[in-house]
Amino acid sequence: MFKKTHDYAKGETIPTVSQGIWQVCNGMVQLSTLYTNGEEGLLGWVGPSMCFSLWLSGLQIYQAKALSDVSLIWFSIPEVEGSPELAREILPQLSRRLRQTEAMLAIAGLRRVEDRLQQLLLLLAREIGQPEARGTRIAVRLTHQDIAGAINTSRVTVTRIMGKLRSSGAIAVDKRQMILKDEYWSRANDDSVLRSA
Repeated sequence: MFKKTHDYAKGETIPTVSQGIWQVCNGMVQLSTLYTNGEEGLLGWVGPSMCFSLWLSGLQIYQAKALSDVSLIWFSIPEVEGSPELAREILPQLSRRLRQTEAMLAIAGLRRVEDRLQQLLLLLAREIGQPEARGTRIAVRLTHQDIAGAINTSRVTVTRIMGKLRSSGAIAVDKRQMILKDEYWSRANDDSVLRSA
C-alpha cells in the first residue's frame, strides 16, 4: 500500500493527534512532555520504522520534535485495526518503544546523576548510535538541556559531567555530535542497568 509521506525539517514540531499513528520512514524524532513548572521532560526517541502517537500515550501533554529532517507516514486507527499486515509490522516497533520507555524509567531511578548520565549515553548508543572507527557516534545533536531533561538534573550539572567525560577521553565531539569511545564504554556497558540488545 502506497502512502504519502509527510516531511518535517529539523527542529519542527510534529502534530500529535489521538486518532492515528505516525511511522518514521527516515530521520529521528524526540518525544517529550511539559511539566507544570514549564520544564520539558524527555520521553525517548523514535527512528526509522518506529511509531509514535498521542493515541499510544496516557500523558496530557505529548510533544514530538524532529531532531533531523524526517519523513513520516500517517496511519489512521481504522487502517491499523483493519489491516493484520500493518498491525504485524507495527507491533515489533511498539515493543521497542516499550523497552526504551522502561530503560528510561530504570535510569530515572538511579540515585547518582553521574550514573543516570552514563546509563542514558549507553541507551542513546544502543538506540541511535552508529559504529565508527573511534567508537559509537550519537548521530543527532542533543543539547545539554535535552540531556538534563531526560535525567532530571540541571543543564549546568550535565555540562560539568560532560566536561569530565571529555577530558578523561570517554567522549569526543565531532560536528556537534558525541562519540562514545569504545575502550571506556565497553567497561561501562558491563555494569549497565540495561540488558544487552
